[in-house]
Amino acid sequence: MAKTVNPTTRRKIGAITEKRGKITTKGRLNLGASDFALPPGEEEKARGIKGRYPIHDEAHARNAVARVMQHGTSSEQATVLRKVHAKYPNIELSGEHLRRIRRG
Repeated sequence: MAKTVNPTTRRKIGAITEKRGKITTKGRLNLGASDFALPPGEEEKARGIKGRYPIHDEAHARNAVARVMQHGTSSEQATVLRKVHAKYPNIELSGEHLRRIRRG
């Protein structure tokens, strides 16, 4: 099995991609940019991070919605909600969520 190298620490990463539903470092490095709802900030980009709010499966997409509603700006909320709705139309979003998508 090929080892992945952490771009920040330059240490080898040998962890499995998913462990008890959490994304490991190796798993996060293997996700593509389209698997994230938001692009990385400048500091994150410098550290090799491809994006924020992973939405590669329904569980993480639901979590991304919850987290952005707690901590995101209104434009971040609209973007995350729009991308989650586009990728997983079967995830029910409340009326407030849908209003934010239309405004954003």
